Amino acid sequence: MLKLPGIEIVVVVVVLGVLLGAASVVHAEPIIKIDGSSTVFPITEAVAEDFQIAMKGAAKVTVGISGTGGGFKKFCRGEIDIANASRPILKKEMDNCKTAGVQYVEMPVAFDALTVVVNPRNDWVKTITVAELKKIWEPDAQGKITRWNQVNSAWPDDPIKLYGPGADSGTFDYFTEAVVGKAKSSRGDYTASEDDNVLVQGVASDKNALGYFGFAYYNENQKKLEALPVDGGKGGVLPSLKTVEDGSYQPLSRPIFIYINIKAAEKPEVRKFVEFYMKNAPALVREVKYFPLPAQAYTTNLEHLDKKKLGTVFNGQPEVGLKIDELLKREASL
Repeated sequence: MLKLPGIEIVVVVVVLGVLLGAASVVHAEPIIKIDGSSTVFPITEAVAEDFQIAMKGAAKVTVGISGTGGGFKKFCRGEIDIANASRPILKKEMDNCKTAGVQYVEMPVAFDALTVVVNPRNDWVKTITVAELKKIWEPDAQGKITRWNQVNSAWPDDPIKLYGPGADSGTFDYFTEAVVGKAKSSRGDYTASEDDNVLVQGVASDKNALGYFGFAYYNENQKKLEALPVDGGKGGVLPSLKTVEDGSYQPLSRPIFIYINIKAAEKPEVRKFVEFYMKNAPALVREVKYFPLPAQAYTTNLEHLDKKKLGTVFNGQPEVGLKIDELLKREASL
């Protein structure tokens, strides 16, 4: 049979094709899939870039920005290995993970100062109270509070143009809980996006704009934006390393997280990535202009992974006003 014309070539081609296909499978680089918060994105993206360089192409990391809620939807369906989250996992998401058999380790990675910004040409707002923010953003304000002087009579009779995160954003959840008093309770007539860069450009291009997002996006665009001191009852306080560490920037200072699928962590590349993340987080958190936790926090995260300490210390409830030392005590008790 092998002497028939052309058969030898066909056999060789088929065999080579099978061997090459097998080789490509064997040598395909493993992919670590991450998605979720746009606030946490700059930290995880920086870690991912350095990790891929350190691994010399032995692993690939993809990092999406579908928002904290969007990330948890994928995470609890087992579609991604790690979820970026700018708030703790909520009860409904915990239930979804449980139904799908997804168990996880909660790891706080930094503190963020959720920042309220206006256009630099805004020369009338010197500080803003939580009550004024509530008046602007609460659901009852929709279609009614549309001009600056309706918020504060000392401000001009000009239209307010609002920019903020979309409903799948953990920043949206936290801000509405802290300012309005109920998570996801917000007016809907504003420019919304899960991409904070879109919000930055909106505020930067409109004198009458006001918006909010994570501190890193403000810090990266200080020439285009003006951060407002927020008065939580003790006078206006600007977000900074000092005011986050001493707990005076309230109620908009908050921890941010990654969640690790414990089954995914059995894969060597995911385990190496998490170890690399915790080792390099302090430097990279500073690099992207968030506020690192004390070194012990990152050690505790890895201990929790080693000991498979699963779950969350927040019991599925939104929470505001948590200080760094309170977070560390709580995480240590898991």
